[in-house]
Amino acid sequence: MEIVLATRNKKKIEEIRRITADLPISILSLDNFPDCPETVEDRDTFEGNAIKKAIEVCKCTGKPALADDSGLEVDALSGAPGVYSARYAGNAGGNDVRNYEKLLFELKNVPDEKRGARFVCCMALAFPDGSVKTFFGYVEGRIGHEPQGETGFGYDPVFIPKNYKKTFAEMSGDEKDRLSHRGRALMKLAASFHSLLDL
Repeated sequence: MEIVLATRNKKKIEEIRRITADLPISILSLDNFPDCPETVEDRDTFEGNAIKKAIEVCKCTGKPALADDSGLEVDALSGAPGVYSARYAGNAGGNDVRNYEKLLFELKNVPDEKRGARFVCCMALAFPDGSVKTFFGYVEGRIGHEPQGETGFGYDPVFIPKNYKKTFAEMSGDEKDRLSHRGRALMKLAASFHSLLDL
């Protein structure tokens, strides 16, 4: 079974391939389908954006498509950056450092006990018959005071998961996968995968 990931983010593709390695699927990405246009993420929820991306890529490729929309919700910022996480510091996108530097600046006077945050992920799996299934994953934690670590991407260098003293960017891929919002959503997908595809 071939499934197309609705992304060109190489680090995200690598992470999803790692987590789904034990499933009987072959993971393709949008790099395999250069004619597929980029989806405009204009919905106001993670679920809305994930479903839109999955459906558009499924229609473009004729294959089942898996899309995620994920981001960071910070308590002291009333849930921001939320669905705007990837473009928090501007519409250019893809500039992780600028995004988390803006976040740290906005939290510069916020004490540890009020730096609570969570990563949220919605995975949407769209099939050519028009059906769509969604899976959610969450991880609670807090925002550190400065970036730490060299691995991961996005806000990983400033996010410290609950009951840990190190950021996601200081963890190995396997360690992060067990904790991460995307890992938890994919584990839910994996648990129901055989029934989904009638294997």
